[in-house]
Amino acid sequence: MTTIRSFDPNVDLQAVLDLWRTAGTGVQLSPSDRPEEIHKKLQRDPDLFLIAEQGSRIVGSVLGGFDGRRGMVYHLAVDQSSRRRGIGRALMAELESRLRAKGCLKYYLLITHDNAEGMDFYRQLGWERMDLHVMGKVIE
Repeated sequence: MTTIRSFDPNVDLQAVLDLWRTAGTGVQLSPSDRPEEIHKKLQRDPDLFLIAEQGSRIVGSVLGGFDGRRGMVYHLAVDQSSRRRGIGRALMAELESRLRAKGCLKYYLLITHDNAEGMDFYRQLGWERMDLHVMGKVIE
């Protein structure tokens, strides 16, 4: 049985970082994923960082955000041996429910062009491709 709960940094941090590192090309880690940056993120919306557990083993996680206007999915990862069992779908449903409760009307995610499996997964959940250019700038 899979349980969805909020992330606890004192218990879950290392296991989630390990999950992200081994999730495959769909999760691309950056300096924003260092432990100190995750702790900063938790100051804003700790209820949007979710864990999927089977027993005491973390098998999935999703990190979401809400800026008061739009929501964002930063990382969705499911352990490769636990995929295709509804864990990603359950994590996304719970995240969406929590975003809706905050008054969020629309949310986004970024996905790399080579992540066909991820694109198929999100399309099945009702996501649509947007014809946008994404720009970024490192300020550190």
